[in-house]
Amino acid sequence: MSMMSEFKKFAMRGNVVDMAVGIVIGGAFGKIVSSFVNDVLMPPIGMLMGGVDFKDLAIVLKEAVGETAAVTVNYGMFIQTVLDFLIIAFAIFMVIKAMNNLKKKEEAAPAEPPKPSAEEVLLTEIRDALKK
Repeated sequence: MSMMSEFKKFAMRGNVVDMAVGIVIGGAFGKIVSSFVNDVLMPPIGMLMGGVDFKDLAIVLKEAVGETAAVTVNYGMFIQTVLDFLIIAFAIFMVIKAMNNLKKKEEAAPAEPPKPSAEEVLLTEIRDALKK
């Protein structure tokens, strides 16, 4: 089997296509959450904290000299990224929890026992008749 045909067989499996769709949707969801945190959530929090812009929060380790940029630890951006992560992790947790609940409901529903065959019904009637 050639490498291209083997790759095509691998790529066309259902799980790989599902995974690719999940990655694309996850990337878009990540951008939405980042925008929510940066543009909706953090400005009011910064305003409540006295007009602080979290993007600008940093510790300067070395001042800028001429053309050389300053060396900083940008902990404000880190705080925003942590909030992004927490929101995405919570959303994924809720989706997985919902999927597990659906799976439990499917497993909990007992299957109907199979109906006895015509022979078994006839033999049961004969047995009951002999008991009488």
